[in-house]
Amino acid sequence: MKKFLSLVLMGALLLSVTGCSTPAPKEEKPEGEATAETTGKLVVYSPNSEGLMNSVIPLFEETYGVEVEVIQAGTGELIKRIQSEKDDPYADIMFGGAHSQYISNPDLWENYVSPADATLPEAYQNQSGFTTSYVLDGSVLIVNKDLIGDIKIESYEDLLNPELKGKIAMGDPATSSSAFAQLTNILLAMGGYESEEAWAYVGKLIEQLDGKVASGSSAVYKSVADGEMIVGLSYEDPCAQLVRDGANVALVYPTEGSVYLPATSGIIKGAKNMDNAKKFIDFILTPEVQDIFGTTLTNRPALAEAKTADYMTPIVDITTIDEDREWVNSHKDELATKYTDLFASLQK
Repeated sequence: MKKFLSLVLMGALLLSVTGCSTPAPKEEKPEGEATAETTGKLVVYSPNSEGLMNSVIPLFEETYGVEVEVIQAGTGELIKRIQSEKDDPYADIMFGGAHSQYISNPDLWENYVSPADATLPEAYQNQSGFTTSYVLDGSVLIVNKDLIGDIKIESYEDLLNPELKGKIAMGDPATSSSAFAQLTNILLAMGGYESEEAWAYVGKLIEQLDGKVASGSSAVYKSVADGEMIVGLSYEDPCAQLVRDGANVALVYPTEGSVYLPATSGIIKGAKNMDNAKKFIDFILTPEVQDIFGTTLTNRPALAEAKTADYMTPIVDITTIDEDREWVNSHKDELATKYTDLFASLQK
């Protein structure tokens, strides 16, 4: 949702930047060497942060003796790349991205349900046959503590305070996955996806934005941390990291409720290193890796029993609400279009 493009050859611990062009053809090997190539390598496409990747990839390499090649970019860009490579897939795994983007492209994925999938809470289990959840991310508000003054921000309703007009950062739900997650969170919290009352609130919030639209997910929380905006509608992982790093910002979990959505991983259909791809899916669901997610990062592990760090707000202290992911996935374009039309109609 927010990534730069790079090529990481983790086995050799080398980092280089790569463009969006199709990778150069791999050198053909004699027939007798094919088995060694397909059992000793894994190619991963990922929109995940460097911190998350560095917590997983080297450990996987060490555990299985597999050389991992990682190509990082935004989720949408990687999905397009996988589509263009359908007849000859370059990568084996897509590691990260919103569940909805997998579901809307079912022909790109290999069916595989990890034996460890049953250890996840039922809401996050692999119901599709090809989507594996490994961490959860919730919609939050991020507030600049220097600028907030006496303004109370505890809820979505508080964002309608006239003093906040033009000082609220939000992305475009039609192009930003985190902004779309905020839109559906708001609709659900305010009465329902098709509720007139909920959409009336969205209209009032749009007026509070004063025509300003953040260019992307990272622009939302950065504009708040940099003092350009008082409050932003964002997601927990990068905002919690800012707090952890000492930025003068605070996280607010709306009293109406936060939706936690899973980050997803899947095996690319026709993957050349299929056995290693399945091992990777199993690996990210192990208690060891789930504990790493919970104790060293600012993501919440999908495994309910996994450990979490003291710097993360306990989930029991957060009001959470459950999204109807199946309904949202099937109405995604409709919801985004309705928001876009409403935004346009309210501009003066």
